[in-house]
Amino acid sequence: MTPLLENEVAVWRGDAVEYSARPPFSPFLSYPEYGLGDSSSCSNSAYDAVRGCFQLAELDASRFGTSAWNPLGDLIHEGETVLLKPNMVHERHPRDPQGWKYVITHGSVIRAVSDYVWKAIGPAGKIIVADAPQADASFKEMVRLLGLDATRDFYDRRGLRFELFDLRQEEWTARSDVIVERRKLPPNPYGSVAFDLGNDSEFEGHPGAGSYYGADYDAGVVNRHHSGGRHEYLIAGCAIRCDVVFSLPKWKTHKKAGITASLKNLVGVNADKNWLPHHTEGIPSRGGDEHPNPDLKHQAERKLAAAVRSFAHRVPVIGPWVHRIVRNVGKPVFGDTEMVIRSGNWYGNDTIWRMCLDLNKIVLYGNADGTLRAPLPQNRKRHFVLVDGILAGQGRGPLNPDPVPAGTLLFGVHPPSVDAVCAYLMGFDPDKIPVVARAFQCREFPLADHGWREIVVRSNRDPWNRRLMDITASDSLDFEPHFGWKQHIERSVAPQLSGNEFLEVARRA
Repeated sequence: MTPLLENEVAVWRGDAVEYSARPPFSPFLSYPEYGLGDSSSCSNSAYDAVRGCFQLAELDASRFGTSAWNPLGDLIHEGETVLLKPNMVHERHPRDPQGWKYVITHGSVIRAVSDYVWKAIGPAGKIIVADAPQADASFKEMVRLLGLDATRDFYDRRGLRFELFDLRQEEWTARSDVIVERRKLPPNPYGSVAFDLGNDSEFEGHPGAGSYYGADYDAGVVNRHHSGGRHEYLIAGCAIRCDVVFSLPKWKTHKKAGITASLKNLVGVNADKNWLPHHTEGIPSRGGDEHPNPDLKHQAERKLAAAVRSFAHRVPVIGPWVHRIVRNVGKPVFGDTEMVIRSGNWYGNDTIWRMCLDLNKIVLYGNADGTLRAPLPQNRKRHFVLVDGILAGQGRGPLNPDPVPAGTLLFGVHPPSVDAVCAYLMGFDPDKIPVVARAFQCREFPLADHGWREIVVRSNRDPWNRRLMDITASDSLDFEPHFGWKQHIERSVAPQLSGNEFLEVARRA
């Protein structure tokens, strides 16, 4: 049994806030347990941090400092298949050519975790690194940026299986945020599995049926999968058939979910993003959550946008061209999404947390035939988390954040607990972030057997080495929320603002 309990999270903080620039990111120091030969000629603080985090968690503590140290050996077993799920949302930051370093999980973190996974599974085991990035992202370019191709070749020379897969069905080319080309991608060898959570979905009883918006212009697709008592998801087969899911999320704020860590990270194991509701169209008084207080201008914009999207979807070449012109003309009138609230980019989004927690239920309890195991703790798939917060992101996350040189990694064996610690150390109140708070409250197919207030932090930083609730606000890292969540989720903020008050704060931000 691991010494780290489900309500415990290891938080390691160091001084270094830079990553190694030399794939395949071997360690600079020849650690006693390292048995893969090559070492690096330059420093690799991420490798040191991963090792320090596992030591902090007291994994295989009696053998630390010897060649036999196997920190993941009690968690992951010889011969198993492990899915490493990084955050590979997009290779480009809109304002900083090097901004990808605080948008996606760094390759040096992936490599360090992989080495310790190999120590546990041995040559008979297998690692799969896979994700479903944003549709207009380049998986190939991210593999290059993260050095994953060099890491794969490194392991291949040692007879170790390390597979890389893009889980999307299509890759898009977008110009001025308008889709101008769609390319079918080859299917991955693990296929996909369809699930229907039905009444066990977090959407059960939600009034949004028929008004959900997914990832594409044709909202009819997502609504067909979430209507009439159905709540259907298409999940990548590797996430269901593997023995262990090991999430490697990036520590960031998020415009629709408040924060993105391990719970949100499982959006990337879907096999068709247009089965995923991201927000509910319409006004809040009628169950919508696209905007806190839609005025006539906003309503006119939504009607125009829906008509133009439909035209662009139905009419090739000309449709996207018209769409781009309308967007360019409309932006000065209606505002840029990076500056104004629309499409559920605010704290009142009552949709995306439900989708995220449904995906977590399926990964924990799902079978390869599309059925679900009995909702008992012993039936849950093992899902571990190591969060890359060496260089984190704040503000306009997930794609356009500002950097936070946090120098921090978080590790745990229970994703909701890790995410609650992420939120708390960011300076946020977990109760005000639905994807975190509700993860501890699922009645059907539960994700937790304790409350977030029972969490204990183990840290090499003394002010954090205590019960989570005893960490003071002054000892948090004070991340800036996305402007759609500002003045609502901070631990220092008391009453919820009204719609008009909130919009005024957002405008000033």
